[in-house]
Amino acid sequence: MKKLFCLSLCALFALCQSQYGRTAAAVKHKVLYLTHSAGYKHEVLPLSEQIMKQLGEDSKLFDVTASQDCSLISREGLKPFSAVVFYTSGELPISEEQKAALMDFIKSGKGFIGIHSATDTFYKWAEFGEMIGGYFDGHPWHEKVNVRVENPDHPATEHLGASFEITDEIYQFKNFSRERVNVLLSLDPGSVDLTKPGVKRADKDFALAWWRDYGRGRVFYTALGHRPDVWQDARFQKLLLGALRWATKS
Repeated sequence: MKKLFCLSLCALFALCQSQYGRTAAAVKHKVLYLTHSAGYKHEVLPLSEQIMKQLGEDSKLFDVTASQDCSLISREGLKPFSAVVFYTSGELPISEEQKAALMDFIKSGKGFIGIHSATDTFYKWAEFGEMIGGYFDGHPWHEKVNVRVENPDHPATEHLGASFEITDEIYQFKNFSRERVNVLLSLDPGSVDLTKPGVKRADKDFALAWWRDYGRGRVFYTALGHRPDVWQDARFQKLLLGALRWATKS
């Protein structure tokens, strides 16, 4: 009788594990991908929306809502989401109340990911620049460059090795400091012409991806992503997927 009881208990435990496993696997993080352009509108945006949704579907981890509707940035609108991704530009049409809702969303423990021109957004909103880590200050190069991987242990960069080459539009930043962020990727200054017009950083420090904590939330940014072929590059897709998993603590 004791043996039968133990076997029954084990069977019940296995069933609960199986049921729990199916439930856990069915739970997906909801991600809002905002692509509103109040400034320069990138031609790659429609393709980027398709790829972001596909990354969510293929990984079975995320349901991605791609939208240009800034009204979703509100306390009620953000409730279903675990993370917000910006590929935006200019002064987005959102109110002070919406701005507070976004910052409270992040600080409460949610994720924020900025892609490429997200740093070309909200120049008049100082807290946004503080949160994301810097502002766009020109793109001196649009060519093949060498990118150094400064931290290969982060989920977004663990697949990239010590360095890699890529052709993209390369940003530089103002109001940027390594004291506030943790740099993941940076431009190898030896791979470009530093005497080109428009190069502003005398320190030759051209960070291309970084992360930081913001309140209890997690913030990730990458300057890459201007070109369609970059979005179609498996390395860039893995970088975004790793960033999403990290930002949502998946």
